[in-house]
Amino acid sequence: MQMSRGVEWAVHTLLNLAWLGTNEPVSTADLAAGHDLPPAYLNKQLQLLVKAGLLSSTPGVRGGFRLIRSPESITMLDVVDAIEGTGPVFRCAEIRRCGVIGTRSRAADFTTACAVNSAMGRAEVAWRDALAAQTLAAVKAGAEAHAPTVPSVVQRVLGHD
Repeated sequence: MQMSRGVEWAVHTLLNLAWLGTNEPVSTADLAAGHDLPPAYLNKQLQLLVKAGLLSSTPGVRGGFRLIRSPESITMLDVVDAIEGTGPVFRCAEIRRCGVIGTRSRAADFTTACAVNSAMGRAEVAWRDALAAQTLAAVKAGAEAHAPTVPSVVQRVLGHD
């Protein structure tokens, strides 16, 4: 499974906003420049976070984005669902019924759910549960433990020190 870069960008942006510790909106341009990201594409991710209720957006020259939920109340699943959507990662096409193998199999062979689909479904539930168990606050604490100067760098770069 591969997620889009938007998930990584969204999590880092949420972390940066959390480290700012201010209620002032931060422009897309400033957020994008902090990690040398394309502003237009980052803005699309930020709009998805607004739609998911994780950020608010203020229009205008002094506008931008800010957290509207605490890091403790935002899970990694919230972010992934906001950026990637809530649909299943695996979509069974029922190929077991197709081709020569499918036509030569008995109808009774298809009365239960596809074993491949069931296995992938169990794995996805476990993955989603693991994401739901990790908050932005926990990720923030882990980042601070490994790179303790980053919060102050974020504050200086984004102009809120």
